[in-house]
Amino acid sequence: MAEHAVVIAGGGPTGMMLAAELTLAGTDVVIVERRATLELESSRSRGLHSRTIEVLDQRGVVDRFLAEGKTAQVQAFAGVPMDISDFPTRHNYGMALLQSHFERILAGWLDELGVPILREREVTGFTQDDSGVDVALSDGTSLRAKFLVGCDGGRSVVRKAAGIDFAGWDPTTCWIIAEVEMEEMPEFGLRGGGGIGPAEEGLVGVTLIEPEVNRTDEPTLEDLRAALIRVDGTDHGAHSPRFITRFTDMTRQAVAYRSGRVLVAGDAAHVHAPMGGQGLNIGVQDAVNLGWKLAQVVSGTSPVSLLDTYQAERHPVGARVLRNTMAQRALGATEDRSVALRDTVMELLRMDEPRKHIAGMIAGLDIAYDLGEGHPLLGRRMPDLDLVTVDGPLRVFTLLHGAKPVLLNLGEPGGFDITPWADRVQLIDAKHVGMWELPVIGAVTAPAAVLIRPDGYVAWVGDGTETGLRDALTTWFGTP
Repeated sequence: MAEHAVVIAGGGPTGMMLAAELTLAGTDVVIVERRATLELESSRSRGLHSRTIEVLDQRGVVDRFLAEGKTAQVQAFAGVPMDISDFPTRHNYGMALLQSHFERILAGWLDELGVPILREREVTGFTQDDSGVDVALSDGTSLRAKFLVGCDGGRSVVRKAAGIDFAGWDPTTCWIIAEVEMEEMPEFGLRGGGGIGPAEEGLVGVTLIEPEVNRTDEPTLEDLRAALIRVDGTDHGAHSPRFITRFTDMTRQAVAYRSGRVLVAGDAAHVHAPMGGQGLNIGVQDAVNLGWKLAQVVSGTSPVSLLDTYQAERHPVGARVLRNTMAQRALGATEDRSVALRDTVMELLRMDEPRKHIAGMIAGLDIAYDLGEGHPLLGRRMPDLDLVTVDGPLRVFTLLHGAKPVLLNLGEPGGFDITPWADRVQLIDAKHVGMWELPVIGAVTAPAAVLIRPDGYVAWVGDGTETGLRDALTTWFGTP
């Protein structure tokens, strides 16, 4: 039986990002993926939000994605657009990039990192004990791992086998979605609870509500034509589909993100209607939160209790996305009362403070993990400041390329001694001139020092003394 430190079930965006994070931290990992190739049966996600773009920047690979994507103001709430070009981030925009291209670029990075992917196989079950997990595969073989992570989608075999309840709400609406050729070009725009617009290679993308909620059969071209006729009175001569599929607004979340040595992330942990395009983004961010923590537990640097912070931090983020997508679905209904409510929300979102609040949530820039009382930076993303060091200018995100924590000293050089953690934490003396500003929050007092986790969130803020620093180092990066 082959052995690995971590087995990841599922090689989509979440699974691949987690594998990259673990590999950067020196952890032996393997992905098990049912698909023979990277090819997707449908377009799925169509873009990235600002915080996900920042995460890729933190790892030094963002230019690969920017080279193929199209930057734009993509944030919207119930179809109401929101501009974030005034947000204090280098990436104050979203990116139009189909999931198929996102996965291809991500897979190229994984190839460079040497991550093995076992294709045309699936995890079919597992048994776990005090020291590890025996993972059964669909080809009759097994793998032994210290931990198993289910990144295997909303119907996750791993989640079900772990007995983790998937609580939430049944679907109320079903959409048919397709990319097809059309003999006559329709008017592009929103309608039918969805919309019609351009797709790649001259195809037309269609997303429309169907009258039956609980259909389980595979959608056909005739189903798509019927949906077009309902909204436009014609099927526009639709033919030769690249794909046709369905999705619903079923909204569910794993009650627990961990059961012993088994964890879930991405769609295996939360599913919801794709309002606001948040699903892929929070899955990638799940992976970045979990990766370094799991690596430290595997290596023995940190106790297994560190994994409890994955649930504590990411479950509330997922729950908030579930609720905002349900709210958007309610606002998108076409009956008169919903339309009146949506008009009122539109008025609010034209005001600066509501716009910043909601846009910051959709973009993932306002996330604040509960790390206790203190400076407004505590538990929030570290801004990508331009620093001045003895070796020259340096960006904060450049320090995170290797997924290693940073103690950034902005006071007198030599003010900190972290010798017991020197092999785990980078100590950087630097200066920064200018304001410290956070999305949604605004300007904050410049700290004397900050401890930055590998995921880019601030774990400790210094006031000129070392008060609380050793405790923070121990909590997040193990005993000295």
